[in-house]
Amino acid sequence: MDVLVPSPSQAPSQPRSALQAQAAGLLPAQAPELLQASPNGLRASLHDRGQRLTPQRQRVLGLFEGLGEGRHLSAEEVHQRLLGAQARVSLATVYRTLRLLSSMGLLQELELPEGGRRFELAGDAHRDHHHLVCVRCGRTEEFENPAILAAGEAAASGHGFRLVECVLNVRALCPGCVAAERA
Repeated sequence: MDVLVPSPSQAPSQPRSALQAQAAGLLPAQAPELLQASPNGLRASLHDRGQRLTPQRQRVLGLFEGLGEGRHLSAEEVHQRLLGAQARVSLATVYRTLRLLSSMGLLQELELPEGGRRFELAGDAHRDHHHLVCVRCGRTEEFENPAILAAGEAAASGHGFRLVECVLNVRALCPGCVAAERA
């Protein structure tokens, strides 16, 4: 039986990256890639949290590992891909699994402007990246910018904080939606 994960309104703020999860003490100091590559490492991490490594959790994480970093999927897209692969999993289980894997720092959660969420594989090599999100169609593109990272570091240290992660979500219209708007 899966353990229910509280909804965002019920749960305290959850870490959204492996670095945040490590800072919050939810993950061991080992790299998140070790947990992803090793079912035993993931199993041990889940066990430490009082949870099991279910086939559904393995399938969801396996889907993201197969896609690689930089691919953003909604819960519905994950569910459809798993069903297409003949995996028997409910949409409710997908939602719970995505929240759990995000809280563990194995997936990174991206909140969309209209309240939707997308998830991507977390990784330290691709840690401080940012997103351009089309407010009309939801298209998401990643970019990196050292000036944004420097501004985040300066803001954090200027207020006595230690920077854990620097992520910027830019809301915009993609070229396709701009062209459709003009037509």
